[in-house]
Formats: sequence, structure tokens, C-alpha cells
Amino acid sequence: MKKILIVDDEPNIVMSLEYTFKKNNFEVFIARDGQEALELLKDQIPDVIILDVMMPMVDGYATVEQIKKNGRLKNTKVIFLSAKNKESDIEKGLALGANLYMTKPFSIKKLLEQVNELVGK
Repeated sequence: MKKILIVDDEPNIVMSLEYTFKKNNFEVFIARDGQEALELLKDQIPDVIILDVMMPMVDGYATVEQIKKNGRLKNTKVIFLSAKNKESDIEKGLALGANLYMTKPFSIKKLLEQVNELVGK
């Protein structure tokens, strides 16, 4: 079973993503901010991390920098899912090592397709 970590401080987004990915046979982990995500990643190695940019404590950009420094997570795919939709935001996210940058509002169906593509499902 593929593992996915959803990192977002918006409860409605977390709930809908959790529901969708569980329904599609993913083991789902949830973190409300970057700091919580980094704690969780000490014990878990997800196949994919869906990461918001604007969060309390540690933002998505700082979180992905830490993820990319961790050798255990080198095969983990990272998707930014953010309301920050300027070209410069997207370029920054991809430059930091994200595999994909999707902007909110987003299509859950399209996100699921992208995730399945990244994990080779």
C-alpha cells in the first residue's frame, strides 16, 4: 500500500484529501504544519507528500528544504498544493525540489491522477 502525507492547515482540504486517498488504497498521514510533518517523517517514509506553502510554524518551502536534505526521503515525491499562484512562487517550489506544483482551487480528480502517475500506480 502506498503511503501519502498530507500537510495542510486547512481542515476541509485535509478531510477531503484524506477521504479521497483512503478510498484509493493509500495509507494516509496528516500533519497540520511543516514542523508536525518533519516530526512525523522521523518515523515514516511516505511515497508522496502533498504540501501547502502557507502554514503556521514552518512553511512549505522550509519544510521541503528539510525533506530534500534527508537521505531517507530521497525517493519521496513532493507536490505543492498552494493558493500562492504567482510564477515566482511556482518556480521557487520547483527549484526547491518539488516534483509538481498545483494551485488552489484544485481538482481532486486531477490531483489523484498526478499522484498515481508519480508513484507509478
